[in-house]
Amino acid sequence: MVFSSTLFLFYFLPGFLLLYFLTPTRFKNTVALVASIAFYAWGGLHFLALFVASVVVNFFLIRLMDRAEGWQKRIYLIMSIIINVAMLFYFKYANFFLENFSALKTSLGGEELTWEKVVLPIGISFFTFEKLTYTIDVYRGVNKPLRSFWDFMLYIMLFPKMIAGPIVRFHEIAGQLTDRRAFDTVDHKLAGLFRFGIGLAKKVLFANIMGQEADRIFGLNPDDLSAPLAWLGALAYTFQIYFDFSGYSDMAIGLGRIMGFQFPENFNNPYVSRSITEFWQRWHITLGRWMRDYLYIPLGGNRVKPSRLYINLWTVFILSGFWHGAAWNFIAWGAFHGLFLVLDRLFLLRISKRLGVLSIVPTFLVTVVGWVLFRAETLAGALAYVKRMFSGSLNELPYFNNEFWITLTLAGLFAFMAALPRVERWEVSMLFGEKLSLPRAASLTLATAALLILSAGAILGSSFNPFIYFRF
Repeated sequence: MVFSSTLFLFYFLPGFLLLYFLTPTRFKNTVALVASIAFYAWGGLHFLALFVASVVVNFFLIRLMDRAEGWQKRIYLIMSIIINVAMLFYFKYANFFLENFSALKTSLGGEELTWEKVVLPIGISFFTFEKLTYTIDVYRGVNKPLRSFWDFMLYIMLFPKMIAGPIVRFHEIAGQLTDRRAFDTVDHKLAGLFRFGIGLAKKVLFANIMGQEADRIFGLNPDDLSAPLAWLGALAYTFQIYFDFSGYSDMAIGLGRIMGFQFPENFNNPYVSRSITEFWQRWHITLGRWMRDYLYIPLGGNRVKPSRLYINLWTVFILSGFWHGAAWNFIAWGAFHGLFLVLDRLFLLRISKRLGVLSIVPTFLVTVVGWVLFRAETLAGALAYVKRMFSGSLNELPYFNNEFWITLTLAGLFAFMAALPRVERWEVSMLFGEKLSLPRAASLTLATAALLILSAGAILGSSFNPFIYFRF
């Protein structure tokens, strides 16, 4: 069940919110947990028992770890990490390694392997990271473990952020799991509903229209692509993945705010970045911070000599690419971004500083090429596509309807408008204001109603409604 489906919008969400708001405060966690279990079961019933079992094991392991001392404490930490990583490795990467081993065996004259394909549980990457952050935060003494198993289960399973994030670290909402009164105001609820409306509009009014053309163009044989068509396909996907994923994050953050939770931000106008380093400070922010705090810094961070630092950066981003998907093109995408992060450290940041705002253009072009590696079905297909972008013929563009051109223009406008002075400051005041004046509350209400009506009409009028990160 995705947030932009008719089932969620017209049945699940209204029913949940009505019950949640009518329920006394002490039972709101129970309502949220039952709804989250039902939400997950709708798309992953076969994995629900395994998922709950892993939560139970983690809860009691961490309780034991908190009471232990010295080497015993570390043993419990290692056990929890191994269990979580092993689950992720089996479900997400078993097919990848078996396929590659089978290909290697066949190339050496052996027989092709046969096996039962492992099915990927929805959201496993995101809830694995959250179980790991709970374990590590408790081990480091950042927070004490939750006393209630049901509160811990709610932290892991809370449906707004369970399937595709943002990745919420335990210490960020530990207090809110037991007391949300500080955020249980009309202003927060209205701002949350507005944020949900923005995210839904991003998804169905921009990402879906861009996605239809991106799928069509990437489905063509690369040899049949002209250079302009290849670039248009790459641009369509560039805007699709941004409005799709940031739209989902907006909806998750908005739903959380309606319920009294304050989730961390996940996107901040990434396409106005002036370097790939800045891009990763603005794109999928919670993943970048997770990788920094739980992987890059433990590897030595910035405290090591330059050669080691570059290796660490590249390692982290290759792993980031592999986290996104079990395929060589994802690994190549991670290595591609890791390369530019190293080049930034070596000399590109100095060039970007001299170029000023103009450095947005080369950074965006690098990002677009990277998205081809991410979108293509295979690494060979991605390389063939990129080749057509830079060496294809300059034939006339095929026909695109007005809807596509208008949406592409508006997508570019909204993606880049934060490069203008004061726009980001205005966005912050619109999205993060704690107190709403009466005129601002009225304008937000009208804007939310308009966004929801337009989005609902688009959903009912189209059967194309994929969600890119649902499979991660």
